[in-house]
Amino acid sequence: VQLQASGGGLVQAGGSLRLSCAASGRTFSSYRMGWFRQVPGKEREFVAAIGWSGRTPVYADSVKDRFTISRDNAKNTVDPQMNSLKPEDTAVYYCAAGTTYRDYGKVREAYDYWGQGTLVTVSS
Repeated sequence: VQLQASGGGLVQAGGSLRLSCAASGRTFSSYRMGWFRQVPGKEREFVAAIGWSGRTPVYADSVKDRFTISRDNAKNTVDPQMNSLKPEDTAVYYCAAGTTYRDYGKVREAYDYWGQGTLVTVSS
């Protein structure tokens, strides 16, 4: 599976962005999809994940009620809608795909494939 993340950019605090991750491959619908983010000097941290059916999204506490993740198995895409953005949301965002069921997809070890990352900058 190859993953291509897009949609990052500069936005003011309180604004919104919609990221997208496009996947290649025939078996996209069998993968749990996740999003993580990383700032320089810190560990890559979990943001959101969604199972193959799209019915069981999970979120980090820091983004719950502000971010919504969805997937379209017909288009091989998974998109987090990010609302009410805060300066602390500034990071490089990575999408990931995996089949290992571990910790509801909240850990990096649950994923086998990673995209290249897209930068989100939230100004105050």
